[in-house]
Amino acid sequence: MEKIDTLDKKILSILSKNARIPFKDVATECNVSRAAIHQRVQRLIDSDVITGSGFDVNPKSLGYSTCTYVGITLERGSMYKEVVKRLQLIPEVVECHFTTGPYTMLVKLYARDNEQLMQLLNGQLQEIPGVVATETLISLEQSIKREIPVHFEADPDED
Repeated sequence: MEKIDTLDKKILSILSKNARIPFKDVATECNVSRAAIHQRVQRLIDSDVITGSGFDVNPKSLGYSTCTYVGITLERGSMYKEVVKRLQLIPEVVECHFTTGPYTMLVKLYARDNEQLMQLLNGQLQEIPGVVATETLISLEQSIKREIPVHFEADPDED
């Protein structure tokens, strides 16, 4: 991964607070040209420092009222990649992590209601070859959602 300098960190800090801010405003805040911001952001995208941009859609607005985390235990950890391929076919699965601890995998999914959740668990997740157990944790409320903070050292000569 490419080295990130102070200007990159300042740009990332600004964009992580407001991804829709015009580049001209970022350029003004950083005291550089708009072209420099465009080049820096493109380099950060190309080097996978910035991994996405877009809008967060509230799942409840689409009828998904239940956010659930499912701990999955596999017969063998080496089955992980095959299980991931099957999970990718389930649109309600929005995250999947290979983990340490009591589960082999941790999955985040959304369901419209408890009936759909039961169908997802019993009819899909638990039917995947290699899945030997699941444990379900329903999120009652998401209290914090944010990006990791970007810290940078301000130039002491700046106002």
